[in-house]
Amino acid sequence: MSSDMDRTAPPVEILLVEDNLGDARLTREALKEGKVYNNLHWVKDGVEALDFLHRRGKHKDAPKPDIILLDLNLPKKDGREVLQEIKSDSRLQRIPVVVLTTSKAEEDVLKTYQLHANCYVTKPVDLEQFIKVVKSIDNFWLTVVTLPNGK
Repeated sequence: MSSDMDRTAPPVEILLVEDNLGDARLTREALKEGKVYNNLHWVKDGVEALDFLHRRGKHKDAPKPDIILLDLNLPKKDGREVLQEIKSDSRLQRIPVVVLTTSKAEEDVLKTYQLHANCYVTKPVDLEQFIKVVKSIDNFWLTVVTLPNGK
């Protein structure tokens, strides 16, 4: 973490919805090296993501995320279903959702934008490129963009 971070500002709350342990670990590492002070919350499937967002069960004290990084191909409840539920809920719909997935299928890209995803990023298979992608998300969404304050 760099010393020029503004520690008086609260951390950015990031919800990572990702079933792949390796990708989750890489995302965490890349965000650690980023410019923004953040709390990364990781859930492994769509059902747990919705429990986190609706503060149910073991997530009853979960913070409202400032941004969601969402994989599409998830167990239990697909990322598309999670996205649809987020964007149709007035309490959640303003949270930016970055779809971060291995799918390059045009159909997936179109469908996620129709469901009001804020952006669609294809995960590179290459380790170095993956870290670059996460850092660019950090740089753009957490440094450049002003996120809605919906706490």
